[in-house]
Amino acid sequence: MSGTQTARGILRKYLPVVVLVILVAVSSALSKNFMTAQNIFNLLRQNSANVIVSLGMLLVILTGGIDLSVGSVAAFSSVLFATLLDERAGNQMYLPLAFAAVAALSAAFGAAAGYLVAYRKMAPFVVTLASMTAARGVAYMISHAKTIPIANTFVNTFNKGSLMAVPYPVILAFAVFVLFALVLSYTCYGRFVQAIGSNETAVRLSGIRTSLYVMSVYVMSALASTLGGIIESRTGVGDARVCQGMELDAIAACVIGGASLSGGRGTALNTLTGVLILGLIGNIMALMKVAPYPQQVIKGIIIIVAVLLQGRGGKKQ
Repeated sequence: MSGTQTARGILRKYLPVVVLVILVAVSSALSKNFMTAQNIFNLLRQNSANVIVSLGMLLVILTGGIDLSVGSVAAFSSVLFATLLDERAGNQMYLPLAFAAVAALSAAFGAAAGYLVAYRKMAPFVVTLASMTAARGVAYMISHAKTIPIANTFVNTFNKGSLMAVPYPVILAFAVFVLFALVLSYTCYGRFVQAIGSNETAVRLSGIRTSLYVMSVYVMSALASTLGGIIESRTGVGDARVCQGMELDAIAACVIGGASLSGGRGTALNTLTGVLILGLIGNIMALMKVAPYPQQVIKGIIIIVAVLLQGRGGKKQ
């Protein structure tokens, strides 16, 4: 391979990072308030839940699937978590037990979807669309379409507090990012997940239980959504209306980060970068007092450009 080809390969691999750096430079030039510590930390805090949910989505996409239920599962987790801690209803469950219960029930949504996709060979789009509707419906049933205060000092302090000026949700999102990066790069599980997306038949013929791995990524995605939903309750209430459209942002972040929707390609670093690119666009437009609607148009254009660049780079590498 020539030096030029090597340079092109490296540029293609880290293109999202290059785009992010360029956007940061442009944003700094457009607004003097962009590079302030307060704005940067607000940007990171606002996108902490998206980072975690997008990393869960990445696992699903790596297998060639898709999970449309992440936003609804996050809303379900938010509402159920608040309900289990609601002292007005006489619940006020012990915090670790409440979190474990929410995680287990959210994982059940993921397991059910994963089972239908992996073992019943149903289309991921259809299965997770049904899960999306069901999870959001259950959230409304639990909350009766009302907000539920989260009656726990630790949770509220965590969602609103910081350590040395760094918000706790940002620290958690970074820890989850490191975990996913290590799993995808250095474990058999991560390599098998990526291999399944590249050639599931070959992996299955080598003796790997591919169906079990496919099912597991939907469970992991649901668990990531649980964390995302609890973090998104930074106003101190559980709300069935939160995280609407989060699934689209998560998919967009993965695609902008270079993940292939046909499976087999994608990294945690580039997915994180994709989340930051989307968040940065919204942030700079808000600083410039641009209406929210043009942001959606720009996000759509960026997604199309990202897919076009993937196409020029080849289907899978």
